[in-house]
Amino acid sequence: MKYKFTDYFENEVLRKRPYLKKEWCIQIVESPIRSEPQENNRFRFWGAVPELNNRVLRVITLTDKVTIHNAFPDRSSNHEADISS
Repeated sequence: MKYKFTDYFENEVLRKRPYLKKEWCIQIVESPIRSEPQENNRFRFWGAVPELNNRVLRVITLTDKVTIHNAFPDRSSNHEADISS
């Protein structure tokens, strides 16, 4: 499956979170530990990233589930500041 990324992801998310890798987001969407629909016709996916000491990232896609819009550390896991250091 060919994944796409919104302009928001490319220009804002990666700028604010330079430690993120697109490959991690794709892996989480393909094999989430949890997923659910979200408001505004989007979907949430959660997954642990071994390269980040198994911290959990939340990845948001558009309705098609192949266009990645956002990704960030899940608040219920460790803080983003811990990840980027």
